[in-house]
Amino acid sequence: MREKLRTLSPHVFERLVLDVLLKMGYGGSQLDAGKLTGGSGDEGIDGLIRQDPLGLDSIYLQAKHWSQPVGRPEIQRFVGALQGKRARRGVFITSSEFTKEAREYADHLEPKVVLIDGSDLARLMFDYGVGVSAIRTIEIKRIDSDYFAVLMGEGD
Repeated sequence: MREKLRTLSPHVFERLVLDVLLKMGYGGSQLDAGKLTGGSGDEGIDGLIRQDPLGLDSIYLQAKHWSQPVGRPEIQRFVGALQGKRARRGVFITSSEFTKEAREYADHLEPKVVLIDGSDLARLMFDYGVGVSAIRTIEIKRIDSDYFAVLMGEGD
């Protein structure tokens, strides 16, 4: 999966990042739950996810499709962009890795910034079914005796 991520253009990578976060349940069931804002003049924000139908609370996104590790200066720029939006939450996702200094810096930030590297992103894609499809699913069921015991008043 990491190799596949490396073949994407930066714009397609941003779209994938948004898809993963929406699939994880961020943004709820709203039609316009998330959007990309990246491009020239994006002020350091590549996208946002609205947490409620009125857009009163949002999570701001930064997606870096890089082969080199992302360092502390990039996280600091993102935090500056968040402060410019008066944002309380941000997610910074990269196809590469974060340096130790970047991770240590992000650990104690306000606004809260979550860092997701390429390995984490690949794992989330598998877990939430983005960019993958099930080949075979087997479901085996058994009678739930506890359910029937509670239903008939025999359980707690």
